Parts: sequence; C-alpha cells; structure tokens
Amino acid sequence: MDDTFPALNEEAFRDVSEPDLLTPDRRAHPPRILLLHGSLRERSFSRLANEEAGRILRKFGCETRVFDPTGLPLVDTDDGSHPKVKELRELAMWSEGMVWCSPERHGAMTGLMKMQIDWLPLSLGGVRPTQGKTLAVMQVSGGSQSFNAVNQMRILGRWMRLITIPNQSSVAKAWQEFDDEGRMRASPYYNRIVDVMEELTKFTLLTRDRADYLVDRYSERVESAEETSKRVNQRAL
Repeated sequence: MDDTFPALNEEAFRDVSEPDLLTPDRRAHPPRILLLHGSLRERSFSRLANEEAGRILRKFGCETRVFDPTGLPLVDTDDGSHPKVKELRELAMWSEGMVWCSPERHGAMTGLMKMQIDWLPLSLGGVRPTQGKTLAVMQVSGGSQSFNAVNQMRILGRWMRLITIPNQSSVAKAWQEFDDEGRMRASPYYNRIVDVMEELTKFTLLTRDRADYLVDRYSERVESAEETSKRVNQRAL
C-alpha cells in the first residue's frame, strides 16, 4: 500500500495530537450563553421555555443573556446598522454557547427564528461570531410532540459551524406545561430541559478553551497560504 500523499500540502498539514494544543489554559469566568426564542406573542411559550432554561443554566453557574427580537427588521432590508441587528450580533460575539427555542409552525421553525439566525453572518470583521461555539436546540408545540423544528435548527447549527449538542427538547401541548405565572410545571418535559442545559454547560466548558483548535481546518489553511503567496508575488512584481 502506498502511504505517500502527493496532493497533500505539507506546510498546511498539522498533527492533531500535539500536547500543547490539547492542554489549554482554563478560562475562569462563567460560561456565557445566549438564548434566542421564535415568537413575539405576549404569552410566548418558546420565550417561557427559554426563561426556564436560563434559570437552570444560572443554577449550573452560567451567565445568560436573552435577545428580544421585537423590532428586528427583515433580512436584507437593512445594512446591519439597525440597533436590533447590532445588539444581536454583539450578543453572538459575547456568547460561548447558545440556546435556540422555536415554536413549530406549519411543520417548521418560525420565520422569526430563522430571521434571527440569518442576521448572524459567518464572518464579521474577520471574526466568526458563531464558529466553534456550542448550541442546544428546543421547540414547543401546540399539539402532539414533533421534532421538525429542532431537526431544522440542527441543520442551521451545522451551517453556522456551531457545536450542536446531542440532546434536545421538544415540549408537546406547551400550553398545558406552564402555570399562570409562566413557570414550567414539574414533568418529564421539564426534566428533559434540565438534561439539555446540563449537557450544554458541560460541552461549553469542555470546548470553549479550544474552540479555535477544534474548528481549525486544513482546507482553510491551504487557502490562506495560497492567498498569502499571491500577495507576496504581487508585491514583488
């Protein structure tokens, strides 16, 4: 068997077992989690579920922030200077993990949920605001349990280069699961949200110190090397 690699760029290739890359300095601050919900209703169950998730995350020692999507403009109707767009992007930059919770509407996540994600660019000023960060997905339904919205959000999470945790939550007949004060009643659905937030906290603690290393890609290093070479050659002409 031929173990040579004639197509491999040896300068861009890196050993993935280098000890100094696997033993990072540990950050001391609490994990920073941003929560997004997909409904503007006064009694929004996706917001209430996120509020409950936020309480649980703080119980696990995290710092949480919630983005209120009220007033967020439609995608492509603004150049990114709108205060709500700037707020959302700044929160994404601040965060080390996210929770996305959407109602399922017509078998899919809501347009509002998708719009918030669409306002987050893959690259912003040379920085990737979502790459290498953790993500937990949840949904609420008015009827029987479904997983259409969380499945869609998993696809988006992968596209946004987020580390989407294995566990997820889907709350069926959500209108039955919250009391008049907006607090979630004890139930298997509540227990699952605790499970998901516990897992999100663990994954965030495990990955945040080496997120850049985990998402460092050979193909991008090759591309960067080629661009650098072109600039050098252009200056030499």
